[in-house]
Amino acid sequence: MPDATQRVIDLYGGGVALVPGGVQVRDQSKLRSPATDRLVWQAVFESGDDRDAARWLLWELGQVTGARPASINDLYLARGRGECGGFTVPAINVRMMAYDTARAIFRVARAGKAGAVILEIARSEIAYTEQRPAEYVSVIIGAALREGYTLPIFIQGDHCQVNHKKYQAAPSGEIGEVKKLIAEEVGAGFYNIDVDTSTLVDLSHASLEDQQRLNYEHAAEITAFIREQEPEGVTVSVGAEIGEVGMKNSTVEELHAFMRGYNQSIAALGDHAGISKISVQTGTSHGGVVLPDGTMADVKLDLQALAALSQAARDEYGLAGAVQHGASTLPSNAFGSFPRIETAEIHLATNFQNIVFDHPRLPAELKERIRTWLDENAGGERKSGDTNEQFYYKARKKAIGPFKRDFWSLPEDVRNAIATDLEKNFAFLFEQLNVNGTQEQVNRFIQAPMQHHAALKPVLVAAADDPDAGE
Repeated sequence: MPDATQRVIDLYGGGVALVPGGVQVRDQSKLRSPATDRLVWQAVFESGDDRDAARWLLWELGQVTGARPASINDLYLARGRGECGGFTVPAINVRMMAYDTARAIFRVARAGKAGAVILEIARSEIAYTEQRPAEYVSVIIGAALREGYTLPIFIQGDHCQVNHKKYQAAPSGEIGEVKKLIAEEVGAGFYNIDVDTSTLVDLSHASLEDQQRLNYEHAAEITAFIREQEPEGVTVSVGAEIGEVGMKNSTVEELHAFMRGYNQSIAALGDHAGISKISVQTGTSHGGVVLPDGTMADVKLDLQALAALSQAARDEYGLAGAVQHGASTLPSNAFGSFPRIETAEIHLATNFQNIVFDHPRLPAELKERIRTWLDENAGGERKSGDTNEQFYYKARKKAIGPFKRDFWSLPEDVRNAIATDLEKNFAFLFEQLNVNGTQEQVNRFIQAPMQHHAALKPVLVAAADDPDAGE
């Protein structure tokens, strides 16, 4: 694609040049200009060679500036050894207005010298937000370039989840679909993967080992598969899950049952690195619980259980600790507790989506078009007894993909107003989670090898429209 490549290089007006094996940045200020906005738009909304050239250039610019996709694995293992701690890594699901949202994240991270930050997307979100992994990686790198962020970027495949019903019908087929998605993600630059086989936990068995058996056996199988996909010099950070979010709370005994089985299973498959963290259930639910009047129900979070699980994960198995899902809709006074009890990571999504959908500057006509679309296309989401407020709140995420261009095309002043409110929320969370200043730990423990692409390689396309796993 020589012509398309030269056209994207020319967007920077001499600030970027082609050199053997990649590109050279001759004027850093050009990366923080509207030229990057145009490049990212092309990477998302164009097609064919024009799209691929934009994605290639974004990747190469990330490589030479330091904003490279990286694995957080070594930092997490260092935490398991007790060499760092006192902070909780925010894993932020970037669903809508992805470029503006990611830019807000990087502004806050750069200002606070926060390096231990994850940007992620779940299997279900890939479908309803219409963001395949290669696009997602391009947007995140573009946002980092625009904001002058030059630390390694931790991009995560959240909830690479096995659908229970599909597994019951065709076990190998459903596991195969998860593997296909993971291959696509790792190939695109997702070097952090959360394997979610917790849907296979069977509480009807008497022993904890038997309850967790399918969970740990398939988690080990998928971990071994991930190791086969890794580029040279990268050990993907893999997480597993012992309790499905929204179900019964996890216990330390369940953690032990899972880890004993997982470690035996992964060892039987070869000399593979295992997981670096463990997701647990301690009282939250994805998206929170919306009441008939549209307000959120209070959450009963079991911090004592979370602390015990995190400590056992570190002390007994050398993991970073426990991971808390479904956290963004918790009350604001809850977040300071997570670093205090050494929670390794928390997942945050729905509240950022809510900030966009409920923003006072969002045009009323767009809101009305979205509601009309939901009435016509998401009626199956409405449960008997749902009020309109409950239905629209729960279903509106399904409109993110179909209205992606509308949100990206909002007037600049509207997008800036939304981004400002997102930025305030990120700044509060980063402070509460004590993640500011963690660029020192990232620089100490993380090596992000440079990886040049001759051109963006085609990747596998996997179905991602079944498990509704995102927060």
